[in-house]
Amino acid sequence: MDLQGQNGLDTTFRRGWRSKNWLAIVIAVLLIAFYCDLYFTEHLQPVAEAVGLRNKWFLYAALYTVFMGIGAAYYLRRHGNSRYNKYRIVTNVAVQSTLAFTLPFVMPLFFGVSGGDSWKYEYFAASIWPLDHYKLHPDLLAAVPLMFAITSIVLAFVVAPLAAYFFGKRWYCSWVCGCGGLANTAGDPWRHLTSTSTRSWKFEKAAIYPILFLAVGSTFLLVLDSAANLGGTLHQAISGEHWWSMKKLYGLVVGMILAGVVGVGFYPLFGARVWCRNFCPMAALLGLQQKLGRFRIAVKPDMCISCGNCSTYCEMGIDVRSYAQANQSFTRASCVGCGMCAHMCPRGVLKLENVPREQPDKKRVNLPVVDL
Repeated sequence: MDLQGQNGLDTTFRRGWRSKNWLAIVIAVLLIAFYCDLYFTEHLQPVAEAVGLRNKWFLYAALYTVFMGIGAAYYLRRHGNSRYNKYRIVTNVAVQSTLAFTLPFVMPLFFGVSGGDSWKYEYFAASIWPLDHYKLHPDLLAAVPLMFAITSIVLAFVVAPLAAYFFGKRWYCSWVCGCGGLANTAGDPWRHLTSTSTRSWKFEKAAIYPILFLAVGSTFLLVLDSAANLGGTLHQAISGEHWWSMKKLYGLVVGMILAGVVGVGFYPLFGARVWCRNFCPMAALLGLQQKLGRFRIAVKPDMCISCGNCSTYCEMGIDVRSYAQANQSFTRASCVGCGMCAHMCPRGVLKLENVPREQPDKKRVNLPVVDL
């Protein structure tokens, strides 16, 4: 990871609209209002049709891509002296503009599909399980083209775990994921607002793993309902179209409120990774796989000057400085491998690495102080 570069000391963004003042609150309220309108009304549907898009979700994808591009320009202007940052942010924008927006838009046209069947081709570019718990529903897999169904299964159970083992969760959370891409770019001005307190860390653990359990459990119930053909009230409770069904409630609470309203609306108040850190089931699963893998942040011993830049700029609220002060290389499940801790370190103490598991300094060892 010699491409990370060093940027020395920088401001902490603790001023103006990038701090928790009245203007930040106004921005947060506007973001929350936008997401509530997007999810719970049809006000944006005529706007989408007026600009030639199929529905409001394509309009949202277009706006998402535009703001990610603007955020990328802002980020690279400040931190583009690092090649690692350049490659990462350019990849974010490229994935969003092609796989998340352009591909779902053109694939139905390419296959000559329109109307009610177009969703089958839009499905191909959607998120990976368990981020989308409905992705592995047997009825859905049977409805989409076989290539898409196989791709979904292989991505979830082969590609994602192997990539997390060898490269850490950063391959997805910091390079590919649309939520992470927006946080990397448009959300960067607020990265310093992520709390490093013990209380926030305890909340993170108490929130994210139950959401992962909920995603896995709901997927199991959806598969069971389809395979056993449960029918009746039980079927309605699991897969029904009523608001109180498990499928609908999961989409409302996790997919809309936590991922959208809270995940983006709270950028100016609690940092850009509220969703990724506390609620995302994909981040939770990849984090567990990362802990067993080769990724780590290496610490050069006896070089930390305790400036605190690394902890201040960590968008996941990890107190990186405490590890550097203790000369401890480490792997944290929540780390998304953005590399900003290494980038902002004025002495080059930190380095992102993919190394064999048996590295001796990957273990926490408290060495005695010897007074000569």
